[in-house]
Amino acid sequence: MPGLAPTATASAPDDAADFDSALLLDADGKRWRVRSPRHAEASTRLETEFMVLRAFSPAIRAELPFLLPSVAGTVRQGSLSTFVYTHLAGSTRSIEELSACSEALAKEIGTALAAVHDLPQALVNNADLPSYTANEFRQRKLNELDQAATTGKIPTILLRRWEHALEDVALWRFNPCVVHGDLHEDNLLVDGDRVTALTGWTDLRIGDPADDFAWLVASNEQSFVEAVLRHYTAARRDKADNHLLRRAALLAEFALAQYLVKALAAGHAPMTAEAEGMLKSLADDIGDQDAADAEAAGPAAGAAAAGPVGGTAAGPAGGTAVSGAGGDAAARPAFGATTPAVSVSAVPAPVQAPAVSVAPIPGADVHPSEGADAAAHPPTAPEVSPATSEISPAASETSTAALRIVPAADTAAPEDSGPAGAPDRTEGTGDGSDEAPSGEPSPEDAPAGEDVTSPGGTALR
Repeated sequence: MPGLAPTATASAPDDAADFDSALLLDADGKRWRVRSPRHAEASTRLETEFMVLRAFSPAIRAELPFLLPSVAGTVRQGSLSTFVYTHLAGSTRSIEELSACSEALAKEIGTALAAVHDLPQALVNNADLPSYTANEFRQRKLNELDQAATTGKIPTILLRRWEHALEDVALWRFNPCVVHGDLHEDNLLVDGDRVTALTGWTDLRIGDPADDFAWLVASNEQSFVEAVLRHYTAARRDKADNHLLRRAALLAEFALAQYLVKALAAGHAPMTAEAEGMLKSLADDIGDQDAADAEAAGPAAGAAAAGPVGGTAAGPAGGTAVSGAGGDAAARPAFGATTPAVSVSAVPAPVQAPAVSVAPIPGADVHPSEGADAAAHPPTAPEVSPATSEISPAASETSTAALRIVPAADTAAPEDSGPAGAPDRTEGTGDGSDEAPSGEPSPEDAPAGEDVTSPGGTALR
């Protein structure tokens, strides 16, 4: 960008498979954030975000309880566009750090989510961005489940679990709203007990509000999740959604299947092995819980199963949810229950490829889960001016203290890992297409030759 002369750089958290990202300090002491796409699909996402941010009028921005990024300039590099943003105060925190924070921060997060979901839908429609009805969204997930099943690598207990959850029409009765679509801890800037800004507006659409809660169910602090939901519900202008957390857990679980499909399409053996390992771990946890529940039920379960003809079964086959450590399985609600609480335990992920911690779906009944439109959320450092700056490994803290002066050198680019997506099932989906009307490629269209990373954004290592 003309006139920008960086004197120091620091790494910035971002979607590592798609972007190089960094914080810059210029000669005047001003700070900037630079995002450079690693491939054509990522460049299109940034261009979509640019269009989305322009759609936020000053009046809309003034009503939001947090700040939004503003594009200060762009630089064309071949077929790709690098974007320079004004700096936003605050720093990112891990899900564990957020969960350990005060009730005040839980209220801030819940209020911020409610503000996004209450945005006027015309904001999305006028920008020609994707829009799904509740039924179209459910059908889309069924298509993705069909694609995942063709790999032959998804444990049967998970396929059955997810299929049954997707067939539970009552679970999918929600009012579509504006959703961020790529919300996770690395897109949430926090200062003390305040949410200062939300970033990463590349996947704005109308869809299931549970999409923006999927990252939260990775928290092992159930009280924190419930506090966020409570404040969110109080701040929303729409009626309460009793199944929101259940769908969020389903979406988080199913993200592992989507990750596997993308890894296979990219031909990336290490990522494929990682995805298979996480799916097996989840399946084992669910199987263990099923066995524990069956043993606890004892003869009563057999009597219920052998009830009179035409009687109602206790729940669909497919495995019960796995509770968090020390959780009481008998106290967990079924998918069809109206209580919104959900017990969550994180699925371990290898350190090399940070993944979204996925929690088993709550519910005493055997209901399978569904997934989210969860794609890879990894972060990297930017392709800034080749002769002016270099990315220095710094933490996600965005203060000036995190910056260090570096000599002019070629920009260091992290490993590339771009996801390749799973095609939709061929069944009719109404008018709910996976392609963004604006021409923005969906994660399913990502080039097959690119690496993929675990679902969920993380700070640049």
